[in-house]
Amino acid sequence: MTKYNLVAPCIFGVEGILASELRRIGAEDIAAENGRVLFSGDASMIARANINSRFAERILINVGSFSATSFTQLFDGVKALPFEEYIASDDEFPVKGWSINSELHSIPDCQSIIKKAVVERLKSVYKIEWFQETAAKLQIQFSILKNDVTIMIDTTGFGLHKRGYRENSTEAPIKETLAAAMCDIARIFPDTTIYDPFCGSGTILIEAAMMAKKMAPGLKNFFAAERFSFIDASVWQAERARARDAILTDIEFHAYGFDIDPAAVSLTMENAKKAGVDKYITVKLQDVSDFKMEDGRAIVITNPPYGERLLDIQGAEQLYKTMGKVFHDDKDKRFFIISPHDEFESFYGKKSDKRRKLYNGMIKCQLFMYLK
Repeated sequence: MTKYNLVAPCIFGVEGILASELRRIGAEDIAAENGRVLFSGDASMIARANINSRFAERILINVGSFSATSFTQLFDGVKALPFEEYIASDDEFPVKGWSINSELHSIPDCQSIIKKAVVERLKSVYKIEWFQETAAKLQIQFSILKNDVTIMIDTTGFGLHKRGYRENSTEAPIKETLAAAMCDIARIFPDTTIYDPFCGSGTILIEAAMMAKKMAPGLKNFFAAERFSFIDASVWQAERARARDAILTDIEFHAYGFDIDPAAVSLTMENAKKAGVDKYITVKLQDVSDFKMEDGRAIVITNPPYGERLLDIQGAEQLYKTMGKVFHDDKDKRFFIISPHDEFESFYGKKSDKRRKLYNGMIKCQLFMYLK
């Protein structure tokens, strides 16, 4: 089968976690870079990565790369790429992308020139003058960084962080891919017990439960590449069957969530039910000052509220102090707390054993880890 060069963009700080995941599912030629992981694989790997990845934002085919400092070079570089291997004569192929620190800084001009170059390439191959663009949509994406151009085709469609269980969310949700990364760092097993005292819409609890069950996050989703003419439908059927077969049914995992908002409590259970993991999750209305855990091994993974306004920040600092009091030292308990506050540890009252830089959207955060 044809081997494709693939790109998986991800949240900054998650590159190593994503690289390990891709290695586990059989990807080849893996190389982690800032905000993305490069890898290769056949059509089955395109389907497998889309269905199974907890940490990638999407899966892109790298059609080709070259340098360009003029629009002529951009046109010629794009026209030289083998788009006919991907785009059929009646397919739709819109163009979008970005440019940073490059001579070619006008995004609309770059879009227009790339589109014209692809059209000219396909005209010469298909011997037609007009493209109806009525069949499958192949979104062309370009990136231009310091005059290095990469041309890609998106195989995903809706972002991979959209698992399908969270149509509604509370005010400050944590992205599913980031929640999954926190769970991976905390090490979730089929017999793990976790707590989240600020559960919001339940994202951390649900991602942990899916991880414990080895449930592929994209199993119920439809992907753009399912309409691509060069990937047979049987590939998707086989990969979905493979993902279903991997799901564990007999596990001892359980997650406990708490929130002071009644809407958050009901929303967590609604989302957990959509995800198919509600039997593993218990949620209660409770303030963090009343937080208690049962005896035995357990992990706290949480994203405490944090606002940009001074009053919100002062409220968050008070919460950190409360957390420091109620999260008692216990050799059977580990704590993983994400916060953008530089002085989190001083308010919490204890220096973390480890910390890791992660991004929640565009907000730089630290994952503070208390391991002993």
